[in-house]
Amino acid sequence: MRFTSSELSFRTIITASLVSIGILFAVAYVIFQARFLIIGPQIVLTTEPAMVHNEHVVFLEGTAFNISRLWLNDRQIFTDGGGNFKEALVLENGYTMSTLRAEDRYGRATTLERSFVYTPASVIQ
Repeated sequence: MRFTSSELSFRTIITASLVSIGILFAVAYVIFQARFLIIGPQIVLTTEPAMVHNEHVVFLEGTAFNISRLWLNDRQIFTDGGGNFKEALVLENGYTMSTLRAEDRYGRATTLERSFVYTPASVIQ
């Protein structure tokens, strides 16, 4: 069976096009699967606590994504299987600064800082 040059070039064009499309889909799939590695660690607070409190304890509750370690004021805290955490923070009299810091397995880190003011109930009223 002999092919003419026009049939051969058409077959070459179709083959090259299919191979190019296949490579494009493979690269797109790899980038899609690597999106979490590209984004890096993330911390999201589920409920944003108020700045002024009349109780000594405030709870920081949220979710951490793409992390290997998580700290609250340089004390390691832990998440459940879904990345959720709920941690108590004891407020000092006056101004307290809290820092949530997350790190991924490649050493990239992100921080989330919140400030709180403890005022006894008798002073607020």
